[in-house]
Amino acid sequence: MKKLIRKDIENIIPHRKPFILIDEVLEVEPGKRIVALKHVRKDEYYFKGHFPGNPVMPGVLMIEAIAQAGAVAVLMLPQYFGKIVLFAGIDRARFKRIVKPGDTLRIEVEILDFRRNIGKASGKASVDGNLACSAEAMFAVS
Repeated sequence: MKKLIRKDIENIIPHRKPFILIDEVLEVEPGKRIVALKHVRKDEYYFKGHFPGNPVMPGVLMIEAIAQAGAVAVLMLPQYFGKIVLFAGIDRARFKRIVKPGDTLRIEVEILDFRRNIGKASGKASVDGNLACSAEAMFAVS
């Protein structure tokens, strides 16, 4: 598989600036697993208020990045192309490390179960091999 870049990703999921939170896809097995990257730039919109003088990527946005990567994996299945993946629930969310400007999040998502447009996935985001965030999510395809 060739690496997917932002314009490829935007052809798969509906998210756009400033809310698209994945920059590259390194590996994907549609409907099964994905590895993606988010390059955390110093000019990210959320750093203006989170926190002035001490910028930290919000944990909920790390969860969203995991969800967006998972959505790419699901929507690459031909029968779901053009649909939207929505959260149905989040479990076991854990935050282990602060993510700062200049960091690159490596996002790994595994689809654990998926049938009749409802599924469950497990994801994690790490920086330099150190876990920053992990969660399980229920999702629905609409």
